[in-house]
Amino acid sequence: MRMADRLVALLLALLSTTASAGNKARDSSETTSVKQRGIVKTEFLFESAPFAACHASTISETKGGLVAAWFAGKEEGNSDVGIWMARRDRRGWSEIKEVAAGVQADGKRYPCWNPVLFTSGGGSLLLFYKVGENPSVWWGMLKKSRDEGRTWSIPQRLPDRILGPVKNKPVQLADGTLLCPSSSEEDGWRVYMEKTRDLGSTWAKTGPLNDGRRLEAIQPTILKYPSGELQILCRTRQQNIAESRSRDEGNTWNAMRLIQLPNPNSGIDGVVLHDGRALLVYNHTKRGRSPLNVAVSKNSRTWLAALTLESQPGEYSYPAVIQTSDGLVHITYTWNRSRIKHIVIDPEQVVLRDMQGDKWPE
Repeated sequence: MRMADRLVALLLALLSTTASAGNKARDSSETTSVKQRGIVKTEFLFESAPFAACHASTISETKGGLVAAWFAGKEEGNSDVGIWMARRDRRGWSEIKEVAAGVQADGKRYPCWNPVLFTSGGGSLLLFYKVGENPSVWWGMLKKSRDEGRTWSIPQRLPDRILGPVKNKPVQLADGTLLCPSSSEEDGWRVYMEKTRDLGSTWAKTGPLNDGRRLEAIQPTILKYPSGELQILCRTRQQNIAESRSRDEGNTWNAMRLIQLPNPNSGIDGVVLHDGRALLVYNHTKRGRSPLNVAVSKNSRTWLAALTLESQPGEYSYPAVIQTSDGLVHITYTWNRSRIKHIVIDPEQVVLRDMQGDKWPE
């Protein structure tokens, strides 16, 4: 990326408003514990909403800006929980609106869960989500937009035992295939990979990548390196993040194992940056959902402390992260189940520090 382009992108991020008509999403810099180098902007997607609780955000870049989505309603698992979204351009975040609900043909309504947005190479915006009483019995759904989230197709139910990406974004392989990180919870916590070559019309699925008993893992995030190697990092019940690797575009994977980074049984997300480094957003603790941290790896094995996004008591969880075409990193996450927070990072400005074992540096 040319230096002039980066300077323009940084200037726009700093000067852009954080409110649009009907939606006052004020700057929330004061809620981040310490001002840290590399953080360009912090804001909430909305300041008030017609729902009591929200969770599990997702974010994607389109030609016109950013699109974010999350599930929201009275409380997680309540039948009124639907998928809500907002769009962001240079004027700020749009008004929020509900774009999917779990209403069935017989009128019965089920809760919605874990939306995942993805902009395909052809420009279509995909919205994957789940519907059902709980994660043991939910099913996968898909909607598509050809106008960057302004309007959406009729919802499409995915085939039986196909959920689509269960929490984190897919990656698009060289031939256009979407490799979707998935998992199931009805017979132990087990991770799968699902593939679709036609943006959701037909599917293939691997066998489980872990036994679901000795190592209980779900909600993988896929890191796709310039070498072609794939790495997944997973939420677990074993108090540490788990990993597995593939060298054949996700068809086969080596034995899943725990790594040194802690995990309090909470969602994570990562991305491989344009320069080849990996960036991970996660809770660096074995209990609770604070703090929320960013780590960076130069070799996919050793992780360096980068940022602490939140450190005060509360719940700061279920991050989603992307790097946009201007080189900036965008992170959204649950802020105390009441709002969704958005933080913009310049990864070239972040100061990296060594960790001693799993101890976060002071």
